Amino acid sequence: MRVHVVSDVHGNADALKRAGEGADALVVLGDLLDFVDYREHDKGIMGALFGPERVGEFARLRREGTRDETVAFSRTLWATLDDPAAAVEEAVRSQYATLFAAMTAPTYATPGNVDTPALWPEFSGSGVEVLDGAVATIGGLRFGFVGGAVLPEGVVPRPRAGAAWRPYLRAREEFDESVARLDRVDVLCTHIPPAVADLTYDVVARRAELGSRALLELIHEQQPRWSLFGHVHQPLAARRRLGRTECRNVGHFKETGQPYVLRW
Repeated sequence: MRVHVVSDVHGNADALKRAGEGADALVVLGDLLDFVDYREHDKGIMGALFGPERVGEFARLRREGTRDETVAFSRTLWATLDDPAAAVEEAVRSQYATLFAAMTAPTYATPGNVDTPALWPEFSGSGVEVLDGAVATIGGLRFGFVGGAVLPEGVVPRPRAGAAWRPYLRAREEFDESVARLDRVDVLCTHIPPAVADLTYDVVARRAELGSRALLELIHEQQPRWSLFGHVHQPLAARRRLGRTECRNVGHFKETGQPYVLRW
């Protein structure tokens, strides 16, 4: 069997069309949407809504400014739109129509934090199986899927009044419940990594993303052959061996355009 795995597509539909070539199946680990394009400021949803100059300033504040400065500037941008939520939903739907059409059958997919999973059934079609807290058998192996990213300890997701868009960030208890539904997994497929320092640290952003302790516990208990994930675009370490399990960041697909190849 040969399975191709991608994560952090962020709008790269052209590469996604080719991602399944030569494979028995394609696995997509989320972050399909290109919300803020930090390289090409005219791209992505914010680029389309606000233009490259404003997105460039937003990107600069994310790199150099404080959180309060970034939030304040972001609010001034959204205030320029009559109906921010409707504008974002239209842009999200447009991207999903293109991205899901680019997936080859069979595809097994779970959402990332830069996704709107409630819309996925509308676009997935018969060739794409959406899984979150569920197991699919591919080539005789059990693939377990958990989507989204986890919020910090004790933080409960609360919709903000007037928010234009909400990322798929999950309370730790909810995320852990999805992990607990996976049993006898051979391949663990998630958007975020297990809570291992080298796997969660981004060397360009110079910060650690949140990994999952529940995923780490599952690896220790079930010892799947592989733990595959994305989310951290420039990790300190792309792989780690934990007992029998090969933990692997499959790469920032938007930039590389190359899937990770799994063979057995």
